[in-house]
Amino acid sequence: MDYCTPIDVWAIGCIFAEMVTKRPLFAGDSELDQLYRIFRILGTPSEETWPGVTKLRDYKTTFPNWPSNPIQNVVNGLNLDALGLDLLNVFLHITQKMLRYDPNARITAKAAISHPYFRELFE
Repeated sequence: MDYCTPIDVWAIGCIFAEMVTKRPLFAGDSELDQLYRIFRILGTPSEETWPGVTKLRDYKTTFPNWPSNPIQNVVNGLNLDALGLDLLNVFLHITQKMLRYDPNARITAKAAISHPYFRELFE
């Protein structure tokens, strides 16, 4: 896959998650471990979640098949006040759109920054 701006949106989604949880979202110690950690949370990509994924050069039909794990489960147990809970709800809403496998289905940076959470930054 060639570089494209949806890759940056994915990275921002990861950073946003790390800011909220104060820990790495996909803390792998190798390329394969990193992929498996992503798969364990988002589910193993398939043609349904990412059309064309099976045609990518490094796709392996032998990848373990994990179901998706709702992002809420990943951040479960955070001790947050009312403002923190509000941020968490925004995080869940935006992150689910940023961390989509299919780059064509991923939210754009322009759409993400237009989210009401960021409105007062631009007023």
